[in-house]
Amino acid sequence: MKWKSLPIVAFDTETTGLEPFGGDRIIEFAAVILRLDEEGRVADRVDKSYLINPERPIPRKVTEITGISEADVIDAPPFADVVEHIHGLFVDAITVAHNYPFDMGFLSAEFERTGRHWPEPLAEVDTVDLSMKVFPDARSHKLSDLSDRLDVRLERAHRATDDAAACGYAFTEVLRRHGRDVADDLQSLLDWCQAIGRPPEDGPIGADDAGRAVFIEGPHQGEPIGRFPIHLAWMAKARVRRDGTWQWRYPGSVRRWAQRWLEVRGAGRARQNAKSFGPGDWAIDSCLARPRP
Repeated sequence: MKWKSLPIVAFDTETTGLEPFGGDRIIEFAAVILRLDEEGRVADRVDKSYLINPERPIPRKVTEITGISEADVIDAPPFADVVEHIHGLFVDAITVAHNYPFDMGFLSAEFERTGRHWPEPLAEVDTVDLSMKVFPDARSHKLSDLSDRLDVRLERAHRATDDAAACGYAFTEVLRRHGRDVADDLQSLLDWCQAIGRPPEDGPIGADDAGRAVFIEGPHQGEPIGRFPIHLAWMAKARVRRDGTWQWRYPGSVRRWAQRWLEVRGAGRARQNAKSFGPGDWAIDSCLARPRP
C-alpha cells in the first residue's frame, strides 16, 4: 500500500486534566487532514475542530493554559454527540500525534463510554519518537521546540487545531528532510517511524466485528490483545520443532508486529532518570524535556 496517497490525520486533544481513566474529559478535539503531492509536500489541508462539553468543571489552571473556560463549552455538544465524526477520521488513515499515548488514552476512554473502541488506524505515528530519532541530542522534544527546529509554525500552543497542525507539518518535514530513503510503501514508513499499524493478515491476530485487534486463534481467541500482553510477547519469540530443527512458530511479519506493539503500546513514554525511580519518572512530560545539568 502506497502511503503518500493516504490521508494524514494529525490530531490533538485539550482536556480537563491528565487522567483519562480517572475522570478527566476532553474539552477540545481537532484533526488536521493533510494530503501530499508526489514529492511528499503538503498539497491540501482540511481542519476539523470541536469544542466539547466535558460534563464536569474545567479547572482554573486548564483555562489559564488553554484559554478554554466553562463558558466556552457550556453550549458545546458532549463527546457522545460528535463521536461518529471523530471516530470516522481515524479509519483508513495515517494518524499522527505528539505524545500519541496521551491523546489516544483520552479518545479511547471517550469511545468506550459510547460503546465503541479504538479504530485501529493504518498507522499510529508519534512525533515525540520521531524527534528522538532525528534529534537524539536535543534537550527538549516538546512540540514547540521540534517545530522551531523544523521551521514549522506553531502560533497558539495548547489549542488543539494549532497543535495538531504543527504536529502534522512536523511529521511531513521530518520525512522530507530525514526520510528521503523511505519508499512509498506503508510498511517502509511504519518501519522507519517505528510506528504501529494494523496486524498482518497472515497471522493469528485480526479484527473483530467492532474493529478491535483480537487473537483469532489459541487460548485467548476472540479476546483483545491488550488484555494478554504476555501471550503477545510469547508469540514474538515462540518456536516449534520441525524437521529436526527449531523454527519460528509465526511468520516474521507477525513477530515484528507483536514486538512493536509491545514497544509502542506496552511501554511508558517517560525517559527514566537512572538515579531515581519515583512516579515522576513514568510520566507524560519527562520524556519531552530533559533537565539541564
